[in-house]
Amino acid sequence: MQRSAAVRGTFYPRSCNEVGKIIASFNDELSKRLKDKSILKQNPRAIIAPHAGYVYSGFTANLAHRLLKNSSAKRVIVIGPSHYVHIKGVSSIDADSYETPCGELPIDRDYLALMKKSFSIGYAPDAHRQEHSTETQMPFIKHYFQKAKVIELIYGEVSYLELAKLCYELLKDQDNVIVISTDLSHFHTEQEAEKLDNICLNAIAKKDNTLINQGCEACGLTGVKAILEVAKKVNYEVKLLDYSTSADYSGDKSRVVGYVSAAIF
Repeated sequence: MQRSAAVRGTFYPRSCNEVGKIIASFNDELSKRLKDKSILKQNPRAIIAPHAGYVYSGFTANLAHRLLKNSSAKRVIVIGPSHYVHIKGVSSIDADSYETPCGELPIDRDYLALMKKSFSIGYAPDAHRQEHSTETQMPFIKHYFQKAKVIELIYGEVSYLELAKLCYELLKDQDNVIVISTDLSHFHTEQEAEKLDNICLNAIAKKDNTLINQGCEACGLTGVKAILEVAKKVNYEVKLLDYSTSADYSGDKSRVVGYVSAAIF
């Protein structure tokens, strides 16, 4: 059983060659824009990355995934919000592999079975069928991790504290890294978007969920709060990597979406 690539050719390129080219272009741009290249030596345990179309948020997402490749992780757990189906709790996909333009990513079903013994993880098939918050991360993982397996977790109505417990246990295993998927504010003017997004950026940098509750808009807010809770508990450092908006690429400043990437190490 394979989870088919539902947004291939829309959110990201259809062919492996084109995926490689766009990631190479992001890295070329990064070499020009990044002043402090020492950050590229960091070895995150988790990242926060956006999930819009690569033409809009790909540079921001790629920076986080490029750092994540420094890990020797055997397992990448991708955690994203459900956009299309209302679900309660956390759902894991029931498949053997995940399709990407550059080949399959194996899903670690054995490890997932162990997770389910300790945590309430269900299966809502409709939520997984076309969820882009998780799928858009997979081509990056396939590009940067040649041997790792993946686990896809989608959440709906769940407390961030419950999700934090799961993330905390996952990160006890040094073979695991986590990708928290989120975009920021949606469809405000550029000025309004930056004002709202700065609340999120400040809260993430300070690992402060009190601040994040003061107006941060993010579709993956629960996931962000969960990983910040873990970072605070374990005393991980959180480093903001990049902030951008759709206006940076489209030029449309009237209906803007915000994007952030961060590393937790």
